Amino acid sequence: MLAIVLALASAIGYGGSDFAAGLASRSASVIRVTLLGAAASVVAVAAALPFAASESPTPAALAWGAAAGLGGTVGALALYLGFRHAAFSVAGPLSAVGTAGFSVLAGLLLGERPTPLALTGIILALPAIVGVSASAAADRADGPDGPDGSEAAAAGERDPGAPARPATGVAAGLVAGACFALLLIGLNQAGSGSGLWPVAAAQITELAAVCVLAVVTGNLRPPGRRSGWLAVTAGVTGTAGTILYFLATHEGFLAVTAVLTSLYPAVTIVLARLMLGERLTPLRLIGLSLAAVCVALIAAGGAG
Repeated sequence: MLAIVLALASAIGYGGSDFAAGLASRSASVIRVTLLGAAASVVAVAAALPFAASESPTPAALAWGAAAGLGGTVGALALYLGFRHAAFSVAGPLSAVGTAGFSVLAGLLLGERPTPLALTGIILALPAIVGVSASAAADRADGPDGPDGSEAAAAGERDPGAPARPATGVAAGLVAGACFALLLIGLNQAGSGSGLWPVAAAQITELAAVCVLAVVTGNLRPPGRRSGWLAVTAGVTGTAGTILYFLATHEGFLAVTAVLTSLYPAVTIVLARLMLGERLTPLRLIGLSLAAVCVALIAAGGAG
C-alpha cells in the first residue's frame, strides 16, 4: 500500500509541475523555462540529500541515474518534435501510454507478476491515460503563443502553415514514451542502497543537457519574473515527484508504480479546472473515471 500512496503522490508532483511549466511556457520559451526548472531541481535534490542517509553511491547506481536523466531530457525533446509536426492529440497520448506500456513490459521481463486485480487495473489505466493526456495536449494546443515564433516552436506548437506529418507524430510519440520509460526504469534499476544519489545524478544530467541545448539555441538566460517563479515551482514539484517515484518503485512492482505515476495528466486537468475554470469534457470525465477505477483495482490487488 505504501508504494501505491507514494506513486500517487508522485503523480501529483509531476502533474503540478506540468501545470506550472505549461503556464510559464505561455509567455516564455520552453527551453528557458526548462533550464531554470532544471537548475531548481538540482538545488532541491541537493537540499534533500542529507536527509537520505546512505553509503557512498555505487558507479552502477549513478550510471542508472544519469541514464534516467538523459532519457527524460531526450523524451521531452522528442515530444516537442511530435507536437511540431503533427496534431497534439497524436504524440501526447502515445508518449503517455508508451511510458506506462514500456515500463510494464520491463517489469514483466524482470520477473514481476502482479495479481489479477492489479493487472486488470494496469490494463484499464492505459485508456485512462489516453483520455487525460489527449485532453491535456488539446489544452496546450489552444494556449496563446509565445512572444515570437521561435518560442512557439520551442514550445512544440506546430506552424499552422506547415504540412501535417502524422507518421512523424507517431514516431516521436513512441520515442518519447520509450525515453520517459527509461527515466522510470533507470530509477528503479538504480536500487535503494545509494540514497537519493541516483536522483541527483538524473537531475544533474538533465541540467547539463538543457544547458547545451540553451547555448546552441541562444536561450541561455532566465525567463521573465512571473514565468521564472512558475519555472522554479515546476522544478521543485517535479523533483518531489521524481523522489516520491524513486521511493515508490522500491516498495512495489515497477509495473504498478510506473502506471500510477503515469496518471499525472489527470492532476494537471484537475488543477486547470480548479484554478483556471477549464471545462471537464466527456473525454476528460471518462479518463478520470477510469483512472479512479484502476487505482482502486491496483490498491485491492496490491502493489507487489
